[in-house]
Amino acid sequence: MSIAFVLGINMSVAGIFALAFAVVAATNRTARGAGWLAMGYGLGIVNVGLEFLLTRQVEPTAVGVGIFLVFLLALSFALIGIASHCRVAPPWAAMAAIWVLTIFAVPLIFTLPYGTSLRLILYQLPYFAMHVVAVVVLLRSGRRQALDLLLIMLQIVAALTYLAKPVVAALVGTASTPQGYIATTYAAISQSSSVVVLMAIGLVLLLVMMRDTTAEMIARSETDALSSVLNRRGFEQHAGVALLRGDEAAVLIAADLDDFKKINDSFGHAAGDGVIAHFAAMLADAAPDDAIVGRIGGEEFAVLLPDAMLSDGRIYAEIVRKAFETAQLPVLGVDRGFTASFGVAQRVPEDSLFDLMRRADAALYRAKEGGRNQVRVALNEMPPPAERGVA
Repeated sequence: MSIAFVLGINMSVAGIFALAFAVVAATNRTARGAGWLAMGYGLGIVNVGLEFLLTRQVEPTAVGVGIFLVFLLALSFALIGIASHCRVAPPWAAMAAIWVLTIFAVPLIFTLPYGTSLRLILYQLPYFAMHVVAVVVLLRSGRRQALDLLLIMLQIVAALTYLAKPVVAALVGTASTPQGYIATTYAAISQSSSVVVLMAIGLVLLLVMMRDTTAEMIARSETDALSSVLNRRGFEQHAGVALLRGDEAAVLIAADLDDFKKINDSFGHAAGDGVIAHFAAMLADAAPDDAIVGRIGGEEFAVLLPDAMLSDGRIYAEIVRKAFETAQLPVLGVDRGFTASFGVAQRVPEDSLFDLMRRADAALYRAKEGGRNQVRVALNEMPPPAERGVA
């Protein structure tokens, strides 16, 4: 297999991935970083074209420097794309340091005799450094799913590949001039290893984007656009799974805004929407990390507290009730406070989510009937008198 054929494969692979990421960027605005990855792989095409051009140069230094820096720029764009997709700030300082050191090293690298170990090591170090920084970015993102771990592993393999190239050159030999590089065994090994690693990274990145896009679509379908908490479908799905996964301890709080129709009639629907959004935010902010918060109707909400007792649910409901009662929304022209009523029920053995919600709704109904702006617990939560030590 000639090196020209390998370079042709490299150019084709770079083009395919550049096109794939460009399509993802154009058709899916939630695929953060796809545009940067498209530019990175696109520069791979330029890099291979310069490799072919190098063989025809009498004085190869300018094209050689172009090959060196264009590939580093391609890795830089890919790194920005990975950071953007992972919602991590791109490592501008680290990248700038690599670029500054590389620019200062260019005169030294390209005045050293071609094919020497020192030149090869200095040539590969910036590429090694970019992949190391990519590993750091992925670790900082906190992502630990299977594809994320595979991507980290591939970045490490890529980094080690660049460190290994000077060793390979020492073992198999390389050309004495840049123009002769394309005809060497070292070039075939170097280019083949690079395309395999970069193709694997590209495939995994596409799979990661597909996975994350699917997850975001599911999340949007389960999220209430007005309140930013789960809608009824999402709440029932997540709460049902939590009850199946957890033990018997769980508390459900049903909440309902008091006299909500009067809010709309007095201040308008925009103000009513603002009150709903504000109340949902208060429910979410006061809830523990494992709580499941949902808007299950117009002004009706439900909160599931896994691994909690009835007293925990009542305390939580009282905190939100008092905070909401004293809250003001002047930005919407609302000049008064509002109230909400709460019903709290604790899970008992063999309870389904429907059973738990039914009892919490019954307690909520009693809170409404008792004058609103209060917290009531489901009556059957209290143990019988004999169990409480009462004769």
